[in-house]
Amino acid sequence: MKQRFVILSSLIVALVILLLPTSSGHAQQLADHYVHSTTPTLFFHGFGGSTKSEQYMVDGIMAVGVSKTAIVADVSGSGQVTLEGTIPHNAVNPLVEVNFENNQNTNYSEQGKWAKNVIVKLANTYHFKKINIEAHSMGNLAVMYYLLANAHNKKLPQLQKEVALGGPFDGAMGWNQPSDLKSVNAKTGKPSAMNGSYRKLLPLRHSYPRQVRVLNVYGDLGTGDDSQVSNLSSKSFRYLLNNRPRSYREIRLTGTNVKHELLHHNPQVNQILIKFFWGK
Repeated sequence: MKQRFVILSSLIVALVILLLPTSSGHAQQLADHYVHSTTPTLFFHGFGGSTKSEQYMVDGIMAVGVSKTAIVADVSGSGQVTLEGTIPHNAVNPLVEVNFENNQNTNYSEQGKWAKNVIVKLANTYHFKKINIEAHSMGNLAVMYYLLANAHNKKLPQLQKEVALGGPFDGAMGWNQPSDLKSVNAKTGKPSAMNGSYRKLLPLRHSYPRQVRVLNVYGDLGTGDDSQVSNLSSKSFRYLLNNRPRSYREIRLTGTNVKHELLHHNPQVNQILIKFFWGK
């Protein structure tokens, strides 16, 4: 009986030893491919959106092992923020899905205050010093109006990387895009016409944080737009930045799933996000 126990124990130990290299090897593989950071990445949805708009991206990021942690920052109609879920101490690449309960608010200044409330809540709860941001559609205006009011505030977590996805910086088609927006300067990004909200963002040309790496992603159905936002409006983002960011790059997507409402459910977008935010 004793001999059988010894043999069984030896087999268990041997099995554990055999499995250890596989586990550690997988962890090492992840470390070799992706940055391991405690900096959270915030996801902002667009007009009429919710965390459902962000879930495909978050699920895809977690599926490849970049992160194991995702929480929701729920913002009430009055701007009060409730965090749903917990970010463990030293969690690797935590993800924060921002949800505006009033998801049809077009007061961008107010949206910017809501974005600040989310960032302050995270900072007070978890003491983050840095953040990354991805925003889809009108969520980009919440982010830009947040930066307009807070770009010089060093007490807030400092933005490191920003991804704009289908950003209607100079308006959306059939709504507030200038009727005479016909071109964007290829070098500066200056649009031939500007709507009111875009003009209010012009001070960012002198205050946008210099440490940020920026990626501007937009879809083209072959008509110079993604069905809701023209490529001209998205490309006008460059002019607001005025060569201040540490880096700026544009990616024009074609093919399937590049319609405005499908950009955040596009496998290619997921790959772009993973490489930009966490790739080595």
